[in-house]
Amino acid sequence: MTSYYAEKLSAMKLFRVYDTGIERVRQYLEAEIDFVSRHLHGTEKVLELGAGYGRIMKKIAPNALSVLGIDISEESVAYGKSFLADSPNCRITAMDAYRMDYEGEFDVVICLQNGLSAIKGDAQDLVGKGIRALVPGGTAFFSTYSARFWEHRLEWFKEQSEKGLLGEIDWDRTKDGVIACRDGFLATTFSREDLAGIGEKTGCPYRIEEVDESSLFLVLEKPKPWNA
Repeated sequence: MTSYYAEKLSAMKLFRVYDTGIERVRQYLEAEIDFVSRHLHGTEKVLELGAGYGRIMKKIAPNALSVLGIDISEESVAYGKSFLADSPNCRITAMDAYRMDYEGEFDVVICLQNGLSAIKGDAQDLVGKGIRALVPGGTAFFSTYSARFWEHRLEWFKEQSEKGLLGEIDWDRTKDGVIACRDGFLATTFSREDLAGIGEKTGCPYRIEEVDESSLFLVLEKPKPWNA
């Protein structure tokens, strides 16, 4: 499956995306990581989907037993191996998240910072594969942008465009939670109702939490066998 992040926005370019001068965006980025970190106790095996070069992995590593990150971009993964060199409990590998076949191997699965949109494909399928990768009793965290963050998100994507990391923003098509660029980049989001629909279809207990007025999290728990 082709990906803008694999073909045009990988490695050092992706690093520059997160090297933002916008304080409110930096707060959002940290708030998502802090939210997940609060649920870790140092004993969990964590899988991150769409890990990029390992930015989030590095930050949560001190709170986990191990962290495996997968990303479709071989360039980002190559850069990530050096970026994570001082995090011995982290491992990063190139893989299409839609083709992973992990089953019952991880205590926690994360897909943050609008990964459900960035990892193009069927979001329901991606969530299902994430749940399959969990041990019974494990937890998955999927996030998207909160509608309250729209103005700050626009400012951030405008910054990226001005850095030459994205194409020129198509302002006629950029609205209602969708940011479109003239080079084909398209960033969508999921509403609270969308996330609830995904959660319902999994059949797992789930909840939706807003964090920092910038993110909506779909948090799912994989049930334990009834006789466990």
